[in-house]
Amino acid sequence: MDISVKAETFRLAQVFTISRGSRTEAKVLTVKVTDGGVSGWGECVPYARYDETLESVTEEIEGLPAAFTRAELQGLLPAGAARNAVDCALWDLECKRAGQRAWDLAGLPVPGPEITAYTLSLAEPAEMEAQAAKNAHRPLLKIKLGTPDDMPRLEAVRRGAPKSKIIVDANEGWSAPVYADLAPHLVRLGVALVEQPLPAGDDAALIGMDRPVPVCADESCHDRASLPKLKGKYDVVNIKLDKTGGLTEALALREAALAEGYEIMVGCMVGTSLAMAPATLLAQGAMVTDLDGPLLLAEDRDAPLRFDEKGVYPPEATLWG
Repeated sequence: MDISVKAETFRLAQVFTISRGSRTEAKVLTVKVTDGGVSGWGECVPYARYDETLESVTEEIEGLPAAFTRAELQGLLPAGAARNAVDCALWDLECKRAGQRAWDLAGLPVPGPEITAYTLSLAEPAEMEAQAAKNAHRPLLKIKLGTPDDMPRLEAVRRGAPKSKIIVDANEGWSAPVYADLAPHLVRLGVALVEQPLPAGDDAALIGMDRPVPVCADESCHDRASLPKLKGKYDVVNIKLDKTGGLTEALALREAALAEGYEIMVGCMVGTSLAMAPATLLAQGAMVTDLDGPLLLAEDRDAPLRFDEKGVYPPEATLWG
């Protein structure tokens, strides 16, 4: 088995800003696994928040043994970007060998389109209102917040898109007092979900706090091992392939989280259609689907995912799976 990894850059359609900083391009790693003349593909987005870089993740992948199965991979690498790209490439390889789609191999129903959030990046209120107005035709908008002065931004977005469903992502940027002050206003403005309001290391403050809007764990939830620490704090878990370390663990996390009574959000890093493709399997029936990475790009993969008024569709076999 031969594994190659390549760093690639895709331009964004516009500057994308969250509470941790801004970017103008998506930097990804593309993994190709070849065995017996058949190749499978996967993509990951190393994330500095989790101490990942393009270089460190490349080293992890290049350090793998010459041959292993997808099941063995789960013990060879920890949950994270490196395992994600290889795991998804192995799924693609298995599909091509079997002449089947990924959902068939996973024992899942044939997937359909799912409405996806479209993300408005953090900016001054007037700019965010303009962004919202431009995208007011979209049924679900996600707002990047995470500063002590977010109320004007939230009000501005609601003015710009009065009919859209809104979810909010603080990216760990609020303190407990700031969140407690904002919570009633989230209800007033019709916010349907708030994602990771407090830093993962300080989220114990959520225990016993009123949660008038469902609270979603993002940075606090990586894989199944995260679940015991979420009790009493969160109502929803955000499953991202780059956190779980691939589709294999993501499917297991989804099942375990549902069994424990959590709702499911399926999210993404800023990547291409190749990165989103496996996540469309997870998104079926999810409370929130947030797979808008390709919509934020100025350029994408060949045979990209299809998006229309019904949402994001599962991939064609020529892309993945």
